[in-house]
Amino acid sequence: MSPDNGDRSDEREPLLSVQPPADALAGHPTTAYFWGHVAASGTVSDGSLEVVTSDERSAETLSAIAGGDVTQETTSREYAHDASITRTAEEYTLTLDADRVSEEGLFGRSTTAGLPVDGRGNYRFGAFSSHDRELLRGLLEGCGTVCFKSSQGTVGISFVHDDRDLLEIVRDLLGDCPVDPPLGDLSETSSGGYWFGVDDDAAPALGRWLYEDCEESGLYAPSRRRKLERSLEQAKALE
Repeated sequence: MSPDNGDRSDEREPLLSVQPPADALAGHPTTAYFWGHVAASGTVSDGSLEVVTSDERSAETLSAIAGGDVTQETTSREYAHDASITRTAEEYTLTLDADRVSEEGLFGRSTTAGLPVDGRGNYRFGAFSSHDRELLRGLLEGCGTVCFKSSQGTVGISFVHDDRDLLEIVRDLLGDCPVDPPLGDLSETSSGGYWFGVDDDAAPALGRWLYEDCEESGLYAPSRRRKLERSLEQAKALE
């Protein structure tokens, strides 16, 4: 599986108007997508929130949902599955700092316990149970990989994160989705984190379900969807 460096296509998809609820914790497609990204590639404290994405349009969408500023930076990181491989990519960071939150705390909450986390720092996604597709899409775009496996001629989908508990939650969410794909075991990465993969035979169906009708809401990363579509086309061409 090759590193997923994102799609730097010049194609520019329009940013749709998103209308999130006044309460950032309310069950809604926008909040489900937003918190999926935050859990997968974000950092939350009592006075700030930061989330990183490799897709500019997705970062703009997250900013439209929660406010905040987006900055761009070129970074080089070790590939999670193989620390001997370094990838260089553009990253977009959305930041909500203390100047943008109320005196009561982030999003009007007095402590991070008011956010969708429990006392141990684990995310609670119960409020978004009716919007599991958007939640999983945010999680995939934040800590997932989509690729074409040239050696097998199949599409690969995997999730990688330093937090084993978060990946267990992702596995539960996948088990409850309509596709219910077979999953590989959680394994350690060479960089010290954890990962698991979706069964190759089920990956196409999962990918199609995750991005079905996403244009209507605008809650997706265009580069990730294009990567999925190209991988599906490559796999079909070798059938």
